[in-house]
Amino acid sequence: MNDIPGRDGTGGAEGVPGWRRRFAEEAREERPDLALLCLLLAAEVDPALDEAGMDAAQIELDELAGLLPYAPGGPAGWASALAELLGERYGFHGTPSDYQRLDSSLLHQVLRRRRGLPILLSVVWIEVARRAGAPVYGVALPGHFVVGFGDPYGRHVLADPFDGGRPLTDEDAVRMAAGATGVPLDAALLGPATPQEIVLRILNNIRAWAAGRLERSAVELAAIELSLLLPSHPARLRLERAQLLVQRGQFAVGAREMEEYAEVIGALEPDAAETIRQQARAARALLN
Repeated sequence: MNDIPGRDGTGGAEGVPGWRRRFAEEAREERPDLALLCLLLAAEVDPALDEAGMDAAQIELDELAGLLPYAPGGPAGWASALAELLGERYGFHGTPSDYQRLDSSLLHQVLRRRRGLPILLSVVWIEVARRAGAPVYGVALPGHFVVGFGDPYGRHVLADPFDGGRPLTDEDAVRMAAGATGVPLDAALLGPATPQEIVLRILNNIRAWAAGRLERSAVELAAIELSLLLPSHPARLRLERAQLLVQRGQFAVGAREMEEYAEVIGALEPDAAETIRQQARAARALLN
């Protein structure tokens, strides 16, 4: 049972667009539209977001890009121009309280509130800068997300949109990541994140926000199912979906999907597979 109106992946009733079909198609494009992917996933969990709302968000990003100076000069110039426009003039930033809000993970709400999680604020920076012609990319640090300007493997600068665009050196980023994880950062993690990787991380954040809240299980399920539509995703998400279906009372469907997952991993992880089969049997017993 999907209790998000019209978000059934087929277009729903009353002519609601097929968000999931469009999301899956865009995610498989050679050059996916990051803003569109973020808006399509937002439409899955926010029934108030419609086609007009998505268009308005894209137009706002276009308008913000139009306010940037033409070719401000090198990576540092671009970073400074974005910080002045988005961080200072428009007040895009984040605070610890934003981690407790679902709308901090939804692009249209972040554009409205000018507040959000580091990764969504970074999406705003990336999309505004990209539209203006900047050499921009996202950097998925452990525990944080920042943006880079220039050549990620050559001359570049980093900036932290969550902190209004505070400039960072690579050494700052390494220290920030080490502080979050307690282990040294692999230099490869300073490379650019793909749109699909960014979207998967956003969906992971939404799953984490909704986890353990039964009243938000529809949001958690939507995030899992969108993640499964991405070209690359953790296989364990199939098990998470099955377990969540059981929690939501869909015992037969959840049990069947557990059994299917156990079959897939059985040869490599026989003990784990047997545990999952036991969970499936327990779920089927609830039908009696």
